[in-house]
Amino acid sequence: MGEGTVTEMEKPRQSFWGMWNISFGFFGIQIGFALQNSNMSRVFQTLGASMDDLPALWVAAPLTGLLVQPVIGHLSDRTWNRLGRRRPYFLTGALFAAMALFLMPLAPAFGAPLVFAAAMLWVLDASLNVSMEPFRAFVGDMLRTDQHSAGYAVQTAFIGAGAVVGSIFPFLLEHLGVANVDPAGGIPDTVRWSFWAGGAALLFAVLWTVLTTREYSPAEQAAFGHGDVAADEGQVLRALAAKSYGSAALWIAAGGLVALGVLALELEKEVLLLAGLLALYGVLSMVAIGMAKQGKAANMLSSIVGDFSGMPEVMKRLAVVQFFSWSALFIMWINTTPVVTQYVFGSSDTTSAAYNEGANWVNVLFTVYNGVAAVAALALLPWLSRTFGQVRTHSICLITGAAGFLMFFFVRDAEVLLLAEVGIGIAWASILAMPYAILASNLPQAKLGIYMGLFNVFVVVPQLLVATVMGQVMLWLFPGEPVWTMLFAAATWLVAAAAMLRVQAAMPSASDEVSHA
Repeated sequence: MGEGTVTEMEKPRQSFWGMWNISFGFFGIQIGFALQNSNMSRVFQTLGASMDDLPALWVAAPLTGLLVQPVIGHLSDRTWNRLGRRRPYFLTGALFAAMALFLMPLAPAFGAPLVFAAAMLWVLDASLNVSMEPFRAFVGDMLRTDQHSAGYAVQTAFIGAGAVVGSIFPFLLEHLGVANVDPAGGIPDTVRWSFWAGGAALLFAVLWTVLTTREYSPAEQAAFGHGDVAADEGQVLRALAAKSYGSAALWIAAGGLVALGVLALELEKEVLLLAGLLALYGVLSMVAIGMAKQGKAANMLSSIVGDFSGMPEVMKRLAVVQFFSWSALFIMWINTTPVVTQYVFGSSDTTSAAYNEGANWVNVLFTVYNGVAAVAALALLPWLSRTFGQVRTHSICLITGAAGFLMFFFVRDAEVLLLAEVGIGIAWASILAMPYAILASNLPQAKLGIYMGLFNVFVVVPQLLVATVMGQVMLWLFPGEPVWTMLFAAATWLVAAAAMLRVQAAMPSASDEVSHA
């Protein structure tokens, strides 16, 4: 644990090694995400998926995050057992994620390999989200307010380092002599062994955090002035009961309009998923409002809907930034492999040596941006924050990343694209650190779990839109030309940079200072 003694209103100050132990599990979680992000398009294409199929196959990942994170956040705020408050969720998610990573490369042995791989992606992403969501709140639980920026910087460094390890696995294995092309057209051994090693590393890292940290008990949290999450329930329910059914009806109507648009314009059927989610939220809101008006006791549905509709202003403004930031990231994860293999290495044939060489180069590119993020989190972001403040720092980093995406649109030299990844890595470091540091210092500490989970909605919804709508837009405007997606990505990060400038007005001026461990 940290150093010092517990006072009535202030937590002990964590040492560097305390922050290390708190966030080390994220190193393993990010290995899992990196293996998923840099290899799943390759796995799907190897198993027979076309370029147009990729967005639909990827839709499982953001959908699971959308459903899982608010629920896990709500539950972890209210959990206390022998393992603690957040740690039970770290461990459960890690066990299931490791299982999915082990089974994924075995997909060709099943009767419907593409379906099996998509199902394993669903299990993997859901499990990673179960582990990841409490880690965001865990930093806020364990650190003093003046250490939040430093704590999330350390966590970001582990995220970058984990992503480097996960992304570089296939490339390194090829250079060690492991086969990078399966003669039978199946999943190459480089990918197969990467998934298995990644599962073991993920489980080890999460166990490290579980075994080396002790969470503060509810009594200790109360002594720090964090209050009881249950004490806020009455206010949330009263605010929900005061709402009319009109807002819920608008969500349902929006879902209906999207569904009609799909049919009228003959859009891809995956867009119906978006329509269904909009309508479902409207129905759930109507049910939650109805229960609140009837004076029903607090429950998960009313709490989640009430907290979502009553988000603090700083969270609402950051939500806009997140929406555009993560739109670009999901475009990158889906389309970098097709763009690099087709435009830089000159092949879309998944059985060719050129395609697989290009796919491995994507792992190198992803390694670079994650490595840059790990270094930038500890070396560059603190200096930028001291000089410009957290808000302007995030805007500067997003603009730098947009320049990186623009290079993909114009550059056809594989090695020059490494420079593009430097800009993207700086932006990625800021995306992983700055919004969460701002939130942790400006939200009720007792409800960090649910608010961090709800904040993930604005990470997931843009990913769903990209997975369902981007493919249709590309079919209309640029069929067979995925490079145009990189121009979309650059534009969305520029919008996010502009939106970030609105956040300052909703923050106490002291929150824009960088704290140090």
